[in-house]
Amino acid sequence: MTTVASIESAKAAGAAGPGRVGVLLVNLGTPDSADARGVRVYLKEFLSDPRVIENQGLLWKLALNGVILRTRPARKARDYRKIWNTDKDESPLKTITRAQSDKLAAAIADHVMVDWAMRYGNPSIRSRIGALTAQGCDRLLVVPLYPQYSAATSATVCDEVFRVLGDMRAQPTLRVTPPYYDDPDYIEALAVSIDAHLKTLPFQPELIVASFHGMPQKYIDKGDPYAAQCIATMDGLRKRMGLDASKLLLTFQSRFGFDQWLQPYTDQTVAQLAKDGVRRIAVVTPGFSADCLETLEEIAQENAELFRHNGGEAFATIPCLNDSDAGMDVIRQLVLRELQGWI
Repeated sequence: MTTVASIESAKAAGAAGPGRVGVLLVNLGTPDSADARGVRVYLKEFLSDPRVIENQGLLWKLALNGVILRTRPARKARDYRKIWNTDKDESPLKTITRAQSDKLAAAIADHVMVDWAMRYGNPSIRSRIGALTAQGCDRLLVVPLYPQYSAATSATVCDEVFRVLGDMRAQPTLRVTPPYYDDPDYIEALAVSIDAHLKTLPFQPELIVASFHGMPQKYIDKGDPYAAQCIATMDGLRKRMGLDASKLLLTFQSRFGFDQWLQPYTDQTVAQLAKDGVRRIAVVTPGFSADCLETLEEIAQENAELFRHNGGEAFATIPCLNDSDAGMDVIRQLVLRELQGWI
């Protein structure tokens, strides 16, 4: 009887009511502060990830700790300060991702708990999974906010989620949303956003440059599907907008180091267009779900200056989908589709 009673007591202690569903939106990351120290902490975590820099050997560690983390943080901190949300003392990426989470929470079922995290920096994936499970979530949908998959973005989100779950005794059941690079809702949202913004401009662009984040070519050669998915996005967008490749160009930005990266490069393309006599362009960044340093500073400021320096006259940056109605509809539809059977 004692044994039976003990078993029954253990069952009662471990019993729980109907569990909740948790949804975790995850974007790349951001420093906690727009100073050299904050950027150094962020870059060290980011560049120490073998998904980002695959060769983490001695030479890379010497370069990272001996050169990069001594020189790059101060320069990148200056860039962050150009775009920093001073009211909230945070980067725009953090502000926008929070807004996406809040709007998604307001748009879906009450018993679904929505939260957000950054792969690098704060709030961390570990802290937000902990918060969701503490609220009774026994099912978890992770949403990497990258339209196109790559090992350096989507996969490393999964890596971190798996590490967190690996330390848990009572793991939530896990789902991860797939990339949505050719999703009709995503393509339509991009087209609607581009058209709407073009109508607000005081000039008519001669062409549109679509700039995606770059990646070392050798990663693609090893089998990463990222480049193929960027091309598929462009195929869908060109078809939807009725533009050919000469009017909606595909380029890649943000290269780092000395390896060959995916081409054509955005900065070289922008400069060459101006040299060739193109005077008015607009740039859209379809691979980013939220505006960040790479869109607000690198494209809207650096590349704009590069275009004008080489003879261009008018340069417009089209915002990311962010937490716009069209952008939120993409995220909401993606989440609801992947939650089928749970809600």
